[in-house]
Amino acid sequence: MCAWSFALIVGTLLTTSQHPPSMSRQAVGSESTEFSPERASFSVRFKDELSPYHVLAAFVLPGETLNLAVVAEGTDRRFVVAAAAGEIAPAGDRRWRWTAPTATGLYPLTLAQVEPPDSITLNAFVIVPYSDLEGETLNGYRIGNYPARPLRGLSIYRPPRGFIEVTPENQATLVAPHFRLEQFLCKQEGGWPKYVVLKERLLLKLEVILEAVNRKGYKASTFAILSGYRTPYYNRLIGNVRYSRHVWGGAADIYIDENPKDEMMDDLNADDRIDYRDADVIYDIIDEMYGQPWYAPFIGGLGRYKRTRGHGPFVHVDTRGFHARWGT
Repeated sequence: MCAWSFALIVGTLLTTSQHPPSMSRQAVGSESTEFSPERASFSVRFKDELSPYHVLAAFVLPGETLNLAVVAEGTDRRFVVAAAAGEIAPAGDRRWRWTAPTATGLYPLTLAQVEPPDSITLNAFVIVPYSDLEGETLNGYRIGNYPARPLRGLSIYRPPRGFIEVTPENQATLVAPHFRLEQFLCKQEGGWPKYVVLKERLLLKLEVILEAVNRKGYKASTFAILSGYRTPYYNRLIGNVRYSRHVWGGAADIYIDENPKDEMMDDLNADDRIDYRDADVIYDIIDEMYGQPWYAPFIGGLGRYKRTRGHGPFVHVDTRGFHARWGT
Protein backbone atom coordinates (compact mmCIF):
# COMPACT_ATOMS: atom_id res chain seq x y z
CA MET A 1 0.00 0.00 0.00
CA CYS A 2 1.32 3.45 -0.87
CA ALA A 3 1.79 6.05 1.84
CA TRP A 4 -1.07 8.30 0.71
CA SER A 5 -3.66 5.50 0.66
CA PHE A 6 -2.70 4.32 4.14
CA ALA A 7 -2.84 7.91 5.38
CA LEU A 8 -6.33 8.19 3.88
CA ILE A 9 -7.49 5.10 5.76
CA VAL A 10 -6.01 6.36 9.01
CA GLY A 11 -7.35 9.89 8.59
CA THR A 12 -10.83 8.70 7.74
CA LEU A 13 -11.02 6.38 10.73
CA LEU A 14 -9.63 8.92 13.17
CA THR A 15 -12.29 11.38 12.00
CA THR A 16 -15.22 8.97 12.19
CA SER A 17 -14.06 7.58 15.54
CA GLN A 18 -15.05 10.86 17.19
CA HIS A 19 -18.76 10.50 16.42
CA PRO A 20 -21.17 7.59 16.97
CA PRO A 21 -23.22 6.35 14.01
CA SER A 22 -26.65 7.95 13.68
CA MET A 23 -29.75 5.75 13.66
CA SER A 24 -33.34 6.48 12.76
CA ARG A 25 -36.19 5.72 15.12
CA GLN A 26 -37.84 2.35 15.00
CA ALA A 27 -40.78 0.90 16.91
CA VAL A 28 -39.78 -0.79 20.16
CA GLY A 29 -39.92 -4.55 19.86
CA SER A 30 -39.78 -4.60 16.06
CA GLU A 31 -36.86 -6.06 14.15
CA SER A 32 -33.90 -3.71 14.43
CA THR A 33 -32.29 -3.83 10.99
CA GLU A 34 -30.17 -0.69 11.08
CA PHE A 35 -27.95 -1.42 14.05
CA SER A 36 -24.34 -2.14 13.15
CA PRO A 37 -22.03 -3.68 15.77
CA GLU A 38 -19.08 -2.00 14.01
CA ARG A 39 -16.89 -5.10 13.99
CA ALA A 40 -13.76 -5.35 11.89
CA SER A 41 -12.71 -8.44 9.94
CA PHE A 42 -9.92 -8.99 12.48
CA SER A 43 -9.33 -8.35 16.18
CA VAL A 44 -6.64 -6.66 18.23
CA ARG A 45 -5.28 -8.04 21.48
CA PHE A 46 -3.88 -5.68 24.09
CA LYS A 47 -3.47 -5.96 27.86
CA ASP A 48 -5.89 -8.79 28.75
CA GLU A 49 -8.49 -7.74 26.18
CA LEU A 50 -9.45 -8.89 22.70
CA SER A 51 -11.45 -6.38 20.67
CA PRO A 52 -13.03 -6.88 17.24
CA TYR A 53 -14.46 -3.34 17.13
CA HIS A 54 -13.49 -0.57 14.75
CA VAL A 55 -12.85 1.70 17.72
CA LEU A 56 -12.12 1.16 21.41
CA ALA A 57 -10.34 3.10 24.13
CA ALA A 58 -7.14 1.98 25.81
CA PHE A 59 -5.76 3.52 28.99
CA VAL A 60 -2.03 3.66 29.71
CA LEU A 61 0.36 5.43 32.06
CA PRO A 62 2.91 7.98 30.79
CA GLY A 63 5.74 6.19 28.99
CA GLU A 64 4.08 2.77 29.40
CA THR A 65 4.61 0.14 26.71
CA LEU A 66 1.46 -1.38 25.22
CA ASN A 67 1.82 -4.73 23.46
CA LEU A 68 -0.41 -5.06 20.39
CA ALA A 69 -1.27 -8.16 18.38
CA VAL A 70 -3.56 -8.66 15.41
CA VAL A 71 -5.69 -11.80 15.56
CA ALA A 72 -6.91 -12.81 12.10
CA GLU A 73 -7.48 -15.90 10.00
CA GLY A 74 -5.26 -16.49 6.99
CA THR A 75 -1.52 -15.99 6.56
CA ASP A 76 -1.60 -13.77 3.46
CA ARG A 77 -3.16 -10.72 5.10
CA ARG A 78 -0.84 -7.77 5.71
CA PHE A 79 -1.27 -5.25 8.51
CA VAL A 80 0.38 -1.94 9.34
CA VAL A 81 0.24 0.31 12.41
CA ALA A 82 0.29 4.08 12.76
CA ALA A 83 0.35 6.18 15.93
CA ALA A 84 -0.45 9.85 16.51
CA ALA A 85 2.54 10.03 18.87
CA GLY A 86 4.84 7.79 20.87
CA GLU A 87 7.05 5.07 19.40
CA ILE A 88 6.01 1.95 17.47
CA ALA A 89 8.38 -1.02 17.26
CA PRO A 90 7.81 -4.44 15.62
CA ALA A 91 7.64 -7.35 18.06
CA GLY A 92 7.09 -10.34 15.78
CA ASP A 93 4.54 -11.52 13.25
CA ARG A 94 1.50 -9.21 13.49
CA ARG A 95 2.83 -7.88 16.78
CA TRP A 96 4.04 -4.43 17.82
CA ARG A 97 5.04 -2.50 20.91
CA TRP A 98 3.83 1.05 21.36
CA THR A 99 5.55 3.23 23.91
CA ALA A 100 3.19 5.96 25.05
CA PRO A 101 4.19 9.63 25.27
CA THR A 102 4.94 11.00 28.72
CA ALA A 103 2.35 13.78 28.43
CA THR A 104 -1.26 13.20 29.44
CA GLY A 105 -3.69 13.19 26.52
CA LEU A 106 -5.38 11.32 23.68
CA TYR A 107 -3.15 9.55 21.14
CA PRO A 108 -5.04 7.38 18.61
CA LEU A 109 -3.42 4.20 17.30
CA THR A 110 -4.62 2.66 14.06
CA LEU A 111 -4.06 -0.94 13.00
CA ALA A 112 -4.95 -1.26 9.32
CA GLN A 113 -5.35 -4.22 7.01
CA VAL A 114 -3.83 -3.40 3.63
CA GLU A 115 -6.15 -5.40 1.35
CA PRO A 116 -9.08 -5.40 1.49
CA PRO A 117 -8.96 -2.16 3.48
CA ASP A 118 -10.12 -2.48 7.07
CA SER A 119 -8.93 -0.97 10.31
CA ILE A 120 -9.22 -0.71 14.08
CA THR A 121 -8.47 2.44 16.05
CA LEU A 122 -7.47 2.37 19.69
CA ASN A 123 -8.21 5.76 21.19
CA ALA A 124 -5.30 5.59 23.62
CA PHE A 125 -5.49 7.88 26.62
CA VAL A 126 -2.33 8.57 28.60
CA ILE A 127 -3.77 8.88 32.09
CA VAL A 128 -2.72 10.91 35.10
CA PRO A 129 -0.96 8.61 37.63
CA TYR A 130 -2.71 7.97 40.93
CA SER A 131 0.40 9.26 42.68
CA ASP A 132 -0.39 12.77 41.36
CA LEU A 133 -3.31 13.04 43.77
CA GLU A 134 -2.80 15.79 46.32
CA GLY A 135 -4.79 14.69 49.31
CA GLU A 136 -8.33 14.23 48.01
CA THR A 137 -7.98 16.38 44.90
CA LEU A 138 -6.43 16.25 41.46
CA ASN A 139 -5.92 19.61 39.74
CA GLY A 140 -8.73 21.05 41.83
CA TYR A 141 -11.17 18.20 41.09
CA ARG A 142 -12.25 16.34 44.21
CA ILE A 143 -11.62 12.61 44.06
CA GLY A 144 -11.81 11.60 47.71
CA ASN A 145 -10.12 8.63 49.35
CA TYR A 146 -9.97 5.08 48.05
CA PRO A 147 -10.16 2.36 50.73
CA ALA A 148 -6.77 1.50 52.20
CA ARG A 149 -7.71 -2.19 52.32
CA PRO A 150 -9.05 -3.99 49.23
CA LEU A 151 -12.33 -5.80 49.81
CA ARG A 152 -11.53 -9.41 50.78
CA GLY A 153 -7.98 -8.77 49.56
CA LEU A 154 -9.11 -8.73 45.92
CA SER A 155 -6.83 -6.84 43.53
CA ILE A 156 -9.81 -5.30 41.69
CA TYR A 157 -10.42 -3.18 44.80
CA ARG A 158 -6.96 -1.66 44.96
CA PRO A 159 -6.71 2.05 44.09
CA PRO A 160 -6.74 2.66 40.31
CA ARG A 161 -3.50 3.15 38.43
CA GLY A 162 -4.58 6.59 37.33
CA PHE A 163 -7.29 8.86 36.00
CA ILE A 164 -8.41 9.86 32.50
CA GLU A 165 -8.29 13.62 32.17
CA VAL A 166 -11.52 14.80 30.52
CA THR A 167 -11.71 18.20 28.85
CA PRO A 168 -14.32 20.00 26.74
CA GLU A 169 -12.19 19.08 23.72
CA ASN A 170 -11.97 15.31 24.31
CA GLN A 171 -15.23 14.53 26.13
CA ALA A 172 -17.05 13.42 22.95
CA THR A 173 -14.31 10.94 22.00
CA LEU A 174 -15.58 7.48 21.21
CA VAL A 175 -14.40 4.93 23.77
CA ALA A 176 -16.33 2.19 21.94
CA PRO A 177 -18.36 2.20 18.72
CA HIS A 178 -21.56 3.35 20.45
CA PHE A 179 -20.30 5.09 23.59
CA ARG A 180 -18.57 8.41 24.27
CA LEU A 181 -16.26 9.31 27.13
CA GLU A 182 -18.68 11.93 28.47
CA GLN A 183 -21.33 9.29 29.14
CA PHE A 184 -19.24 7.91 32.01
CA LEU A 185 -18.50 11.18 33.82
CA CYS A 186 -19.23 11.37 37.54
CA LYS A 187 -22.36 13.40 38.30
CA GLN A 188 -20.66 15.57 40.92
CA GLU A 189 -20.36 19.31 40.42
CA GLY A 190 -17.05 20.79 39.31
CA GLY A 191 -15.30 22.53 36.47
CA TRP A 192 -12.75 21.34 33.95
CA PRO A 193 -10.73 19.24 33.75
CA LYS A 194 -12.71 16.34 35.18
CA TYR A 195 -11.30 12.90 35.90
CA VAL A 196 -12.64 9.43 35.23
CA VAL A 197 -11.63 5.83 35.82
CA LEU A 198 -12.91 3.46 33.15
CA LYS A 199 -12.23 -0.19 32.37
CA GLU A 200 -11.81 -1.40 28.80
CA ARG A 201 -13.65 -4.62 29.64
CA LEU A 202 -16.73 -2.70 30.74
CA LEU A 203 -16.80 -1.01 27.33
CA LEU A 204 -16.55 -4.37 25.58
CA LYS A 205 -19.33 -5.78 27.76
CA LEU A 206 -21.63 -2.84 27.04
CA GLU A 207 -21.13 -3.35 23.29
CA VAL A 208 -21.94 -7.06 23.64
CA ILE A 209 -25.14 -6.24 25.56
CA LEU A 210 -26.14 -3.49 23.13
CA GLU A 211 -25.79 -5.86 20.20
CA ALA A 212 -27.87 -8.51 21.99
CA VAL A 213 -30.62 -5.99 22.80
CA ASN A 214 -30.85 -4.89 19.17
CA ARG A 215 -30.80 -8.49 17.99
CA LYS A 216 -33.88 -9.10 20.16
CA GLY A 217 -35.64 -6.24 18.36
CA TYR A 218 -35.26 -3.42 20.89
CA LYS A 219 -33.85 -0.48 18.99
CA ALA A 220 -31.00 1.24 20.82
CA SER A 221 -28.21 3.32 19.32
CA THR A 222 -26.49 3.39 22.72
CA PHE A 223 -27.44 2.98 26.36
CA ALA A 224 -28.31 5.97 28.47
CA ILE A 225 -25.98 5.76 31.47
CA LEU A 226 -27.57 6.88 34.71
CA SER A 227 -24.32 6.35 36.59
CA GLY A 228 -20.89 5.46 35.27
CA TYR A 229 -17.77 6.41 37.21
CA ARG A 230 -18.19 7.73 40.73
CA THR A 231 -15.41 9.33 42.69
CA PRO A 232 -15.09 7.97 46.24
CA TYR A 233 -16.12 11.44 47.39
CA TYR A 234 -19.35 11.45 45.36
CA ASN A 235 -20.10 7.81 46.11
CA ARG A 236 -19.99 8.58 49.82
CA LEU A 237 -22.00 11.78 49.33
CA ILE A 238 -24.94 9.88 47.84
CA GLY A 239 -24.77 7.20 50.52
CA ASN A 240 -23.71 4.31 48.32
CA VAL A 241 -21.76 1.27 49.49
CA ARG A 242 -18.03 1.85 49.95
CA TYR A 243 -16.88 -0.86 47.56
CA SER A 244 -19.25 -0.07 44.69
CA ARG A 245 -17.69 -1.10 41.37
CA HIS A 246 -18.60 2.35 40.03
CA VAL A 247 -15.71 3.76 42.10
CA TRP A 248 -13.24 1.64 40.10
CA GLY A 249 -14.73 2.43 36.69
CA GLY A 250 -16.03 -1.08 36.17
CA ALA A 251 -19.79 -0.54 36.40
CA ALA A 252 -22.62 1.23 34.59
CA ASP A 253 -26.30 1.73 35.37
CA ILE A 254 -28.03 1.57 32.00
CA TYR A 255 -31.40 1.99 30.33
CA ILE A 256 -32.77 2.46 26.81
CA ASP A 257 -33.90 6.00 25.97
CA GLU A 258 -34.82 6.17 22.29
CA ASN A 259 -38.53 6.86 21.88
CA PRO A 260 -39.03 9.48 23.17
CA LYS A 261 -35.67 10.93 24.21
CA ASP A 262 -36.72 12.02 27.69
CA GLU A 263 -34.05 10.74 30.11
CA MET A 264 -36.39 7.90 31.07
CA MET A 265 -36.49 4.20 30.24
CA ASP A 266 -38.56 3.38 27.16
CA ASP A 267 -41.71 1.27 27.40
CA LEU A 268 -39.91 -1.87 26.27
CA ASN A 269 -42.70 -4.34 27.04
CA ALA A 270 -45.36 -2.10 25.46
CA ASP A 271 -47.74 -2.08 28.43
CA ASP A 272 -48.09 1.73 28.45
CA ARG A 273 -46.19 1.97 31.73
CA ILE A 274 -42.58 2.70 32.65
CA ASP A 275 -41.69 0.39 35.53
CA TYR A 276 -39.42 -2.42 36.69
CA ARG A 277 -40.86 -4.73 34.03
CA ASP A 278 -39.05 -2.66 31.40
CA ALA A 279 -35.79 -3.13 33.30
CA ASP A 280 -36.60 -6.85 33.33
CA VAL A 281 -36.42 -6.89 29.52
CA ILE A 282 -32.77 -5.78 29.55
CA TYR A 283 -31.96 -7.88 32.62
CA ASP A 284 -33.29 -11.06 31.03
CA ILE A 285 -31.41 -10.49 27.77
CA ILE A 286 -28.16 -10.14 29.71
CA ASP A 287 -28.94 -13.10 31.94
CA GLU A 288 -29.47 -15.34 28.91
CA MET A 289 -25.81 -14.87 27.96
CA TYR A 290 -24.48 -16.19 31.26
CA GLY A 291 -23.16 -19.72 30.98
CA GLN A 292 -22.01 -19.25 27.39
CA PRO A 293 -18.24 -19.98 27.18
CA TRP A 294 -17.54 -16.83 25.13
CA TYR A 295 -19.21 -14.70 27.83
CA ALA A 296 -16.84 -15.84 30.60
CA PRO A 297 -14.64 -12.68 30.49
CA PHE A 298 -17.72 -10.53 31.15
CA ILE A 299 -18.98 -12.28 34.28
CA GLY A 300 -19.92 -9.77 36.95
CA GLY A 301 -22.73 -8.11 38.82
CA LEU A 302 -26.24 -7.79 37.42
CA GLY A 303 -28.96 -5.89 39.25
CA ARG A 304 -32.34 -4.39 38.41
CA TYR A 305 -33.82 -1.31 40.00
CA LYS A 306 -37.35 0.03 40.21
CA ARG A 307 -38.50 3.51 39.34
CA THR A 308 -38.28 6.11 42.12
CA ARG A 309 -38.94 9.82 42.39
CA GLY A 310 -35.33 10.46 41.46
CA HIS A 311 -34.89 8.11 38.49
CA GLY A 312 -36.57 5.63 36.22
CA PRO A 313 -35.99 1.86 36.17
CA PHE A 314 -32.53 0.72 35.15
CA VAL A 315 -30.13 -2.22 35.11
CA HIS A 316 -26.71 -2.34 36.78
CA VAL A 317 -23.89 -4.22 35.04
CA ASP A 318 -20.26 -4.61 36.08
CA THR A 319 -17.15 -6.65 35.36
CA ARG A 320 -16.08 -7.72 38.84
CA GLY A 321 -15.10 -11.17 37.56
CA PHE A 322 -17.49 -13.23 39.66
CA HIS A 323 -21.23 -13.84 39.71
CA ALA A 324 -23.49 -11.47 41.68
CA ARG A 325 -27.27 -10.85 41.42
CA TRP A 326 -29.70 -8.53 43.15
CA GLY A 327 -32.92 -6.56 42.66
CA THR A 328 -36.58 -7.40 42.37
